[in-house]
Parts: sequence; structure tokens; C-alpha cells
Amino acid sequence: MIKQILVTGGAGFIGSNFIHHLLQTSSSYVTNIDSMTYAGKFENMAEFENHENYRFFSVDISNKEQLTKVFDRTYDAIVHFAAESHVDRSIENPSVFLNTNIIGTNYLLLALIEGRAKKMIYISTDEVYGSLDKDDLPFTEQSPLAANNPYSASKAGADLLVRSFYKTYQAPVITIRCSNNYGPRQDEEKFIPKIIARAVNNEKVPVYGDGLQIRDWLFVTDHCRALSKVLDHGEAGEIYNIGGGNERSNLDVAKRILDYLGKNCNLICHVKDRQGHDRRYGINWAKIHKELGWKPVISFDEGLVRTIEWYKTQFKDGTS
Repeated sequence: MIKQILVTGGAGFIGSNFIHHLLQTSSSYVTNIDSMTYAGKFENMAEFENHENYRFFSVDISNKEQLTKVFDRTYDAIVHFAAESHVDRSIENPSVFLNTNIIGTNYLLLALIEGRAKKMIYISTDEVYGSLDKDDLPFTEQSPLAANNPYSASKAGADLLVRSFYKTYQAPVITIRCSNNYGPRQDEEKFIPKIIARAVNNEKVPVYGDGLQIRDWLFVTDHCRALSKVLDHGEAGEIYNIGGGNERSNLDVAKRILDYLGKNCNLICHVKDRQGHDRRYGINWAKIHKELGWKPVISFDEGLVRTIEWYKTQFKDGTS
């Protein structure tokens, strides 16, 4: 039986990669909705825009009237990626993040309990856990929420809203908390694409503060594989951490990219640190491995090479 899947934010980085994965590995029919702001790009959907099992609506999830028109059928699942996700932008304008990330999620949850879908997978982030010290153990699903910037606070608020719908209405919801994704199609404002773009064009590479902030890096196709596992076998009400097991400092990542491209590390330029900058993220993904049999298969070095080679075709002669 062909499954009907509603993907929100499918013109963005992870969403578009997941749609590509879903259409390549299943017979599901995908409805994609995206508000097409700065992070949503038509070129991200080019590979599947004419696929017979795909349709697209330009819809803002925080606009209830717009959202209503996509529920012309009952979906087997909603996979909810749509979010404002740029930390720097959240510091400049928190209100936009609250509207999309909390109000938009609320409207989707209301549609769910009205019977418009059979379940919802909500894509959150490890940033809701806050920051780890150097010697702390990685975050587990039981770690308390301790968001430190408006973006992560808006996601934590949506996390709690999702939980409340499960507890109050028995809504069939599952929450995913993933570490930093990287790979093709990521917006140029994000760390790895920005470093590649600047390096390819021999421009200064900005690194916040001392550059020793640590992130756990997850290649996007590994994330997509994990989501497929959760979509098919995840338990309602559960939270699953998805991590790459690749903790690296920002400075180390920048140097690896420059080294691969044959560029001098003198291009690195330390800039004023971000306000409220979390020092370290680390994810314990033992639960999803034990219960659903998933583990990451793309090493950081392999994923970084694949990412750089893809972006090299995007960033040429100062253009993107």
C-alpha cells in the first residue's frame, strides 16, 4: 500500500534530502509544504519536482488558513522539519522563531488530533539540551532541556508542546533530537558551507571566538536513514537522539576543509564570539541503535569530502 506522507520544510536542507531518500527507497506519495523563505530553495527540489509520487504547496505552517488546503487527504504520517533554524537570526529577531517553531507546530498538532494524519514525527535538535562541559557525558533522551538562545528555546518550547499533546490527547507523536547535520543542499549561512564558499574564493574564513566550540557532526543521509527507521518502527510518545559520534571543534573542521582544498590556514579569521554561544554538544544515540537497529555509517572524513566536492560545484568565481 502506498503511504501518504506530508513533509513540512521540504525545500530546506534536511527536508529535501529526506524527500529524495523517501522517493528513492519507498513507494510513498509525498506532499511537500514550504514557505520558501531564505532557507527554502527551488533548486533543492529539482531532482524530484516531476516525480509522479510528489506534489508541492507553498505554505506557511504558521498560517492556519494556508495550512488547511493541504489536508485534502488523510496522511499516514507528518514528518515535520519546517523551522526557523539560524541561531544568529534568532538573536536578531526572536519573534519570527516563536511564530514558526511554536505556533506552526501547534497547528500541525491540532490537525493531527483532528484525524488529518495518523502520526507525526517532530524534528527537534540537540541544542534544546543546552551546553556540555568538556568532561560531561553526551546528552541522553533523559537530559533536561536547558536552551541558551532564542532558536533553541523556541525548539524546546515546541518539544514540550509535542509532549503535552501526547500526554493530554494521546496524540501519536515521536520526537527526534539530532546533532549538527552537514552535507549537500545546506544553506550558505551555515558553518560548513560558509567555510567552503569562502575558501574556494580565497576569502577570509570567519570563526567565532577561539573556535574551540565542539559539535557532534551527522551526515545528512545517515539522518535520513534514521528517520525512515523511526517512521516505520518508532513508538508513539518516544524521543530518539540521533548523533554522528563525530565531536569536532569548529577550528578543527575549518582547518580540515582548508587542508583538503589546499588553502592556507592563514585564511582563518577569529571574530567576536556569538552571544550565548554553547560550548559543546554531544549526543548519545544508544537508544535508537538498541531499539531500532540504526547507527551512522558515514565517517566524518568521508562525509566532509562528499560535502566539499558537492559545494565546489556551487561556489565558483564568487557566485553560488
